[in-house]
Amino acid sequence: MDLKDIHNVYFIGIGGIGMSALARYFKFIDKNVAGYDKTQTPLTDELVALGIAIHFEDNINLIHEDYKSLENTLVIYTPAVPNAHKELHFFVANGFQVKKRSEVLGIITKDTFCFAVAGTHGKTTTSSILAHLLKETNTPLVAFLGGISEDFNSNFVLEGNDYSVVEADEYDRSFLQLSPNVACVTSMDADHLDIYGSDEEIKKSFREFAQKLKPSGKLLIRNGLPMNGITYGIDDASDYCITNIVIEHGTYIFDLKTPEETLEKVCFNKPGKHNLLNGLAAFAMAAQAVPQPRRLAEALGTFKGVQRRFSYQVKEDDFVFIDDYAHHPTEIEAVYQAISEMHPNKKTTVVFQPHLYSRTQDFVEGFASSLAKFDCVLLLEIYPAREEPIVGVTSSWLLDKIENSNKKLVEKSDLVTTIKSSNPDVLVTMGAGDIGLEVSRLKKELAYAS
Repeated sequence: MDLKDIHNVYFIGIGGIGMSALARYFKFIDKNVAGYDKTQTPLTDELVALGIAIHFEDNINLIHEDYKSLENTLVIYTPAVPNAHKELHFFVANGFQVKKRSEVLGIITKDTFCFAVAGTHGKTTTSSILAHLLKETNTPLVAFLGGISEDFNSNFVLEGNDYSVVEADEYDRSFLQLSPNVACVTSMDADHLDIYGSDEEIKKSFREFAQKLKPSGKLLIRNGLPMNGITYGIDDASDYCITNIVIEHGTYIFDLKTPEETLEKVCFNKPGKHNLLNGLAAFAMAAQAVPQPRRLAEALGTFKGVQRRFSYQVKEDDFVFIDDYAHHPTEIEAVYQAISEMHPNKKTTVVFQPHLYSRTQDFVEGFASSLAKFDCVLLLEIYPAREEPIVGVTSSWLLDKIENSNKKLVEKSDLVTTIKSSNPDVLVTMGAGDIGLEVSRLKKELAYAS
């Protein structure tokens, strides 16, 4: 498929974080763009403000006639859309070019120098840091991010088209559509077992991804993962290694050892060893194409962050409010570690919204163990996303397994009252569903907001 022959691009699920970045791209290169989504959100509002027509009812009659032109229309859909979707069925039945988001990313990036960040955790933060480092070294790039970068105030960056930054998503084996020059694997924990069935199948898929590298391509892996490549880690024998870490006023200061030299007193402002590893991964990836180690190290110190990735909403002496996208036990553990390191001996309340019935079922013991470490646990109902309920899999079932006497199942409408009664020093909201939409309300209604 040649994108030059495409005039109209129609998105089914346009409001998703990855889909909306693609929609911005096609709008920026002067294609006609429109789409459907199930729910109106701030992201869809931003797309509408760009001149993109969006409707929120699965109705073929609401599709503008321009997008019913078979010859020059591309239809892009997300795997989260059910097979029974009327609009998707219409386009497929009538022979349109219908492609998944990952396929289109592969087409866009195949003629660029492509950086691809893979891993069950850390993709969005690592790719956002990488885009920031490349921008700071004047590298002409296009980036498709899985979150809103606070450096760019967007999930899409267009500073040229010689280099590309993409998240290599393992869900639905999407990352096998890419052909990167430099790839990274941050983690390979069991996840998406509804797709893969077993932990070994996930690891097999990551190994297949590594085979997608272009000739002379380079693979970076977090030290300890069962793959071969250029390694990165903390206080170990990795090719790229962080040592001599100290914390001053919430900032990491450390030495960064590369295969050629050691850079001293490098700064990084995002809390948590997991974020420190993400920053190191981004540095090591950028260094494979941009031979400016000292400038890259300086740029690490100016990275602002990503919305919903350990994002401080309130940071006062007597109260801290953090919002995070964590939706897997390993990610919850990482958030707990970061809070314990940056805010030791503080009473912490977590509000967690489980994401997907299948994930809750597959990792219920891990969720229970990781959540139990917080002083107070408030659980919302499971966010179903693309799934139908599974009998017996509920937030109440998860709650019963959490070995912490200070726990409660709450409705969103009762959150403010319940949080106040827990009187936390540190409040953290976590989850990949719609809990992020509650953050501004909580800031406003909790009397702690500055």
